[in-house]
Amino acid sequence: MVMRTGISFTVSNDDRSRRETVILHWSSPQKHVWRCRIVLLSADGAGTASVMAATGKSNTCVWRWQERFMAEGFDGLLREKTRPPCTPRTPDEKVAEVIRLTQEPPPHEATHWTIRAMGKAVGLAASTVREIWKAHG
Repeated sequence: MVMRTGISFTVSNDDRSRRETVILHWSSPQKHVWRCRIVLLSADGAGTASVMAATGKSNTCVWRWQERFMAEGFDGLLREKTRPPCTPRTPDEKVAEVIRLTQEPPPHEATHWTIRAMGKAVGLAASTVREIWKAHG
């Protein structure tokens, strides 16, 4: 069965029964249900447009789960893809620079560093400077 160039798969009877079990079971998470429906409809010869209409999902979503099934099989439909954490850690060099500058007098005519002035001096957000200061007393 070919959905689009380079994407093709077949569903064995055992795989089909596993998918139908997920779809029909009352406690299955809905994301698993529509992922399995996408694969079963595609295996039955439905085009992308009819799969989209039946599941209410976009063509990129349909293509993503067809590709995932082709690459990883049934288990790929039931787990989330691992992703890196959203916010990267502040580099140790930047943390060291904030600590070093905090111990020196500010470059302007002030008696102490403000969070905003420090953030501007080192190129970090004020909230990041606040976290560094809090962590280092």
